[in-house]
Amino acid sequence: MPGTHLPNALALLLAALPLAATASTDFNSCRSRLAEYAIAEGVPADLVNATMPSLQEQKRVVALDRKQPEFMQTFASYVDQRVSEQRVRRGQALLAEHSDFLATLQDRFGVPSRYLVAFWGLETNYGGYLGKMPTLDSLATLACDPRRADFFSTEFVNALKLLQRESLQPSDMVGSWAGAVGHTQFMPSTYLQYAIDGDGDGQVNLWRSERDALASAANFLSGLGWTPGLRWGRQVRLPGGFDVSTAGKERPATLATWRERGLTTLSGTALPRADLQAALLLPSGHSGPAFLVYDNFDVVMRWNNSQSYALSVGLLADRLAGAPAGYYGNGETDPVSIAELRQAQEALQAAGYDPGTPDGILGSRTRAALRDFQLSAQLPADGYPDRITLKRLLAASP
Repeated sequence: MPGTHLPNALALLLAALPLAATASTDFNSCRSRLAEYAIAEGVPADLVNATMPSLQEQKRVVALDRKQPEFMQTFASYVDQRVSEQRVRRGQALLAEHSDFLATLQDRFGVPSRYLVAFWGLETNYGGYLGKMPTLDSLATLACDPRRADFFSTEFVNALKLLQRESLQPSDMVGSWAGAVGHTQFMPSTYLQYAIDGDGDGQVNLWRSERDALASAANFLSGLGWTPGLRWGRQVRLPGGFDVSTAGKERPATLATWRERGLTTLSGTALPRADLQAALLLPSGHSGPAFLVYDNFDVVMRWNNSQSYALSVGLLADRLAGAPAGYYGNGETDPVSIAELRQAQEALQAAGYDPGTPDGILGSRTRAALRDFQLSAQLPADGYPDRITLKRLLAASP
């Protein structure tokens, strides 16, 4: 490996140094520390010295990292934006265009073509928008911001290693404000570990090669634990008077059990009598759509830890395969604001429940705490912050 390296003792010291503690608003001094850290992590010094002087602080990136929406987006609105008829039609055309290549990927990795195209559609609208932010600038800026300095410092070093491995120029590396790149929006660490040559040209380029991107997505999903032959899940219909407290990722049961509890397919036919574990999700509460999800749903969540995103991947994949559109709820329902949810989390804490840190995000701990409160208040225990639950919760708060 060309270039000189720092002495081993200093390299170990720098590698162990928590960069969050050293992050500074002075971008120039932080850039110098990043250079030392990169060399300590094995990036050739000549590459570091050639790259670092041209880095520019992107203050807009920090603003985007801090930005929060005012309201919780309803599940219906989320899905309507991502599983649109236009996206379905375009995805079906790409499935046909790449059918032979996608079939080889399915044989090799066990991931059906429709899922690879669905991820592609959700990440960049099939390559329609790859992002325009300079990747090295974005990562360096976020590495110099105290909020997540350790994570982005590591990603910055990985981006330099990627630059070297694939013989790229810094100007080649553009993507999202957070440093995700290419058709499948891989972070540099994911790129280094999972990106593979799909078009056989001896290089891996997720910006310019659709085949590289699709093959890398298949390799990534396989590495995350995708189970061949198993779908993501399915939309289902609940019977009248159903006990919604049985919903939640932490309450799985077999398909046969859900059948006994009265759940049917969306068309009303009986579920299979199968010994397959499934969890019931109610993303909009008991009055909205219902889904049974299997182990491959968890794999999708490892790609992007958002329940709405993972459901959208599965729903788009189903539509690409010819399934009809389901019912996703009313997109015009009164959304809960981030501030209201944070207030509800604080009220849950005050009442002795554990929603986690009050942050205005509807995560699994908040859902569980809401469900426990709803049970005690004799409300439908779906773990969803509907207006009735919020009103009752705030009235009961000390």
